[in-house]
Amino acid sequence: MSIPRLEEIISNSLSKRKTLQTPETNLIRLIDGAGDNLRGHILESYGDGWMISTSGPGLNPEIRDQLGRYGKPLYWKRLDQHQKESPVHISGPGMPKFFTGLENGLKCRLSFQSGYSQGIFIDQRDNRAALRDMVKRGQTVLNTFAYTGFFSITAAAAGAVTSTLDLSQVYLDWARENFCLNGMSPEDHHFCKGDTFHWLRRFAKQARTFDYIILDPPTFSRDDKGRVFRVEKDYGRLFDLAAACIAPGGKILACTNYRAMSTTEFMAQLNGAKLSPEKMPEDFTDSPYLKSVWATFP
Repeated sequence: MSIPRLEEIISNSLSKRKTLQTPETNLIRLIDGAGDNLRGHILESYGDGWMISTSGPGLNPEIRDQLGRYGKPLYWKRLDQHQKESPVHISGPGMPKFFTGLENGLKCRLSFQSGYSQGIFIDQRDNRAALRDMVKRGQTVLNTFAYTGFFSITAAAAGAVTSTLDLSQVYLDWARENFCLNGMSPEDHHFCKGDTFHWLRRFAKQARTFDYIILDPPTFSRDDKGRVFRVEKDYGRLFDLAAACIAPGGKILACTNYRAMSTTEFMAQLNGAKLSPEKMPEDFTDSPYLKSVWATFP
């Protein structure tokens, strides 16, 4: 399959992102599918490396060759809900198992060899920047479903005391590595392993509150007792549990990347707060799948 004007499409997309790539930030979406006239293809910059993701079973050789001309370490990943393998190196120099990316001056530990995810969700960049601007020194931030903890890193950079909560010990250890990369001691912060629902109930019973809570769950999950969580049905229940742990005047960043639900439908599940929806970062030019809402409590 030949794609007309492929070289022009790639060149234009990269040019549009030039102002976003700075000495402080090299984690950028360079091509965003149909939003950049290349449906089914996503190109992202992870530090010194590039990753092309496709929704089809393979990568068009013409696209591979055009991207290869830039001389970057280039990896390919298939976007398939049933295939969760690590990206494959397809051209240019290889990357070490672990390397470093930058977002607004903060360092992030990354890998193309650690499974389906690379260590950070680039689409949350603006939300992390907003949190960093809001947080005041000494305030508390609970980062649930924390993955590698980069919301925690961002908040800590502003002087917050963070609690990083995730089901995976591997990701909690990765979050600790991120703290160390940025010259911050993990010992000054808290780490909680386990189910977010369990911990929120526990915090509420302890009357422990936070100034900010980050709430970005998977769209579907099943706990160790077989109970199912679906964003479209159960987010409101999760949000209410988090709201019980918010200090007066505090905020919850409520997010979901569930494409089948509109922002209006999502906001209908968020009760008891003043709601302010946010846009996706400007390098995300295709459909605005990520719904992000700041919920402010009295």
